[in-house]
Amino acid sequence: MSVTRRQMLGGLAAAAAASVTPRRNWAAERDPIRVGFLAPFTGPFAQNAKDMWDGFRLYFDEINYQAAGRKIEIVSEDSWVEPAGALTKLRKLVEMDRINIGTGGLMAPTSLAIQPYVVSQRLPFIVTTSADDVTQHKTTPWFIRLHWSTSQNTHPLGEYAYKVLGYRRIAGLNFDYLLGYSSFGGFQRVFEELGGRVVQKLWSPPTATDLAPYLTRLKRNVDALFLTFSGNAALQVLRQAQQYGITGKIPIIGHGLLTDEHVLPSMGDEALGVVSALNYSAALDTPANLRFRAAIEKKYGRMASFYFCNCYTVARWMVEGFKAVEGDVENRDRLLAALKQVEIHDDPRGPMRLDAWSNPIQNIYIRKVERVRGQLQNTVIYTYPNVGQFWTYKPEEFLKNPPYDRDAFPGCKYCE
Repeated sequence: MSVTRRQMLGGLAAAAAASVTPRRNWAAERDPIRVGFLAPFTGPFAQNAKDMWDGFRLYFDEINYQAAGRKIEIVSEDSWVEPAGALTKLRKLVEMDRINIGTGGLMAPTSLAIQPYVVSQRLPFIVTTSADDVTQHKTTPWFIRLHWSTSQNTHPLGEYAYKVLGYRRIAGLNFDYLLGYSSFGGFQRVFEELGGRVVQKLWSPPTATDLAPYLTRLKRNVDALFLTFSGNAALQVLRQAQQYGITGKIPIIGHGLLTDEHVLPSMGDEALGVVSALNYSAALDTPANLRFRAAIEKKYGRMASFYFCNCYTVARWMVEGFKAVEGDVENRDRLLAALKQVEIHDDPRGPMRLDAWSNPIQNIYIRKVERVRGQLQNTVIYTYPNVGQFWTYKPEEFLKNPPYDRDAFPGCKYCE
C-alpha cells in the first residue's frame, strides 16, 4: 500500500503534536503521603497527647494537607502507656495503613520498645520521647528527635541553680522512670560538679495519684526541692506541696514539664514562683510564637503548650523533607537524608537544627511562674542559646559514661 506525501506529512505532524501534549502531573497520579501518629490518647497522659495531636494537625490544616504536589493523610493510633501495645499499634500503621513516615512515642519505654521495629522497616520516624539514650548510646539513623533529650533542659538548670540562685543543698522527688532519671541526673551532675550537693533522692511511680507519702518524707533543711512531673501528677504534686506546708517555705525548681502550659491553666497560687527549664514557653515574645499562640487560641480555645509546639514543628519538619525530595517519599533513604538537613530559624520556640545524632540544638529557657494580667505564665528570666544534648561536655567523653539512671549514675554520695 503506497503512502502519499500529504499522508506522510500529516502523520508526522500528528506524531509531533502527540509528543508535545502535556502529560498529567506524575505526583498527582500517586497515592497520598501517609503519616502515622502514635500517642497515649487515654490514660494519665491523655492531655499531653491531645495537645500533641492538635498541634500536629494545625500545621497540616494551614497547608491544606498538601505538599510537593501530593495530598497528605494522617492515621492516628492510641499507644496508651504500654510499650508492647504501642508496638502492636505501630505494626498496624506500617503493615495495614502503609504509612510512609511516622511520629510519636511519648513515653520513654515506648520509644525504646518500637525502635527495633522501626529499624527493621527502615521507616523514617520522628520520635517524640525524651529518653536521652534514643539519640546517645542507642541511636539509630531512622530515629529523629525534634523536642529534646530530657537532660538537655536540666543541665542548664543545674548551672543556673548554683551560679544565679545560689543554691547549695537540693532534695529531689521525681518520676520513677527514665524521664525522672534523666531529668534529675542531668541537673545533679552539673550542680554537683560546680560544688552543690544533692542530699536526697525520692522516686514516685508515674501512675501515683497521691504524692503525700513522698512529699512528707522530703527533707526541709534544703535550699530548694527539685521535681520532675507531668500531666495529672504535676497538678497533684504542687497542690499537695501547698497542703503540706512546703509552698512558700522551700523554693521549688524542676523540669519544665512541671508547669508546662498543658497543665498551667489548671493551677493556682501553688505554682507561683516555681522555676523550671524547657525549650519553650508560651510567654515568648517573638513574632513566630505570637502567631503560633494566636492560631492555637483561635482554633482550639486553649493556651499553647510545649506539646502543641513540638508536634507543630514535627509536622513542619516533615513537610520540609517532603519538599526537599519533591514528594518522592517512597525513597526512604532519600527522605531520611533530607529530614536530617532541615533547619528552621523561625520556629515558635526559636532556631533549630540537628546535631550528628539527630537531636536538636536549640535554646533552653529558664522560666518562672508569675501571674500577669490575672493569668499564670512561665515568664522567661534567662535564655541559654544553642544548647545541645551534651551540654558543655565533649560528646566522646560524655558517651563514655552510662546513661543517667535511678541509682548508679550519678550516685548519691551526699545523701543523708
